[in-house]
Amino acid sequence: MTRQEKTAAGPAASRAVEAEAALAAYGVHVRFGRARAVDGVELALGMGEIVALVGESGCGKTSLARTLLGLVRPAEGRVSVAGRPLSYRKSALRAFRRDVQLVLQDPSGSLNPRHTVYDAVAEGLRIHRVAGDERERVAEALARAGLRPPERFFLRYPHELSGGQRQRVVIAGALALEPSVLVADEPVSSLDASVRGEILELLLKLRRELGLSVLVVTHDLGLAWNIADRVAVMYLGRIVESGPAAEVLLHPKHPYTKALLSVLPDVSDGEPTVLTGEAPDPSRIPAGCRFRPRCPAYASGEATRAGVAGRCESADPAVLPAGGGHLSACFLPDTGGTS
Repeated sequence: MTRQEKTAAGPAASRAVEAEAALAAYGVHVRFGRARAVDGVELALGMGEIVALVGESGCGKTSLARTLLGLVRPAEGRVSVAGRPLSYRKSALRAFRRDVQLVLQDPSGSLNPRHTVYDAVAEGLRIHRVAGDERERVAEALARAGLRPPERFFLRYPHELSGGQRQRVVIAGALALEPSVLVADEPVSSLDASVRGEILELLLKLRRELGLSVLVVTHDLGLAWNIADRVAVMYLGRIVESGPAAEVLLHPKHPYTKALLSVLPDVSDGEPTVLTGEAPDPSRIPAGCRFRPRCPAYASGEATRAGVAGRCESADPAVLPAGGGHLSACFLPDTGGTS
């Protein structure tokens, strides 16, 4: 395909992806002073799809999630909901926040210790003034979250529950509003290993039964392997690799993804890759490829041997589009990278 054909096809392809997306970001930039927390991201969450947004602390994934939730307004770009641009009018945001619900990583911190389980789940119904039988909605949400019989939990307080039960209460609070999208921020990071699998299976079950779309924000590629249809790997404000979970995790293209995977014993049988250099700082994005100062392929001379070191030093790989297959923002020829 020629450059002209790509240019002509791009907007049409973008519109097609947007029309099919439950929630999406297009050319989104988020800045906090000099810090470019999100730097031109394209990411689409399909209807009934589970996408894992993965990266180190400080990579911008939480800022992107908050933007997708309508909590942060992007400096540039737009958020799209079911094919329509998100409106930031108060009434529109109110309806949006009922349809797109957040599940926080720490159930102990997100549940009021003075509120019973019933009140915690009913809180959203009361804020949004949802009509109908409140008791019936609370009971149904608790049952869907795996707390049965639900009435047994109505009068309990958070301190009387296990960590897994508290996380189920948080999920029930989101389900009570009958959302179409869940944004789960590190949903199992505070739980014991024995309970994590149960919560992940619950999210998969909710997707099957309710058709929910789920964006899972995590630093854990192992979690992504267990739950995601698709994986987006974020580094210093941008998506550097994305694609079907099996493709990204079994056949990673970007050196950053390879480094993250190298420390997982169930995925890698080689030596872990130690990333040298400073951790990502969104207020000091380096010239050229933003990963170059920590890139093992550049440091080892692989980029020089491939004839792309000059490009790594002078240009940042193009922003990955929201749709498409297995894509990598890297100049190395064996990555299928962008130009």
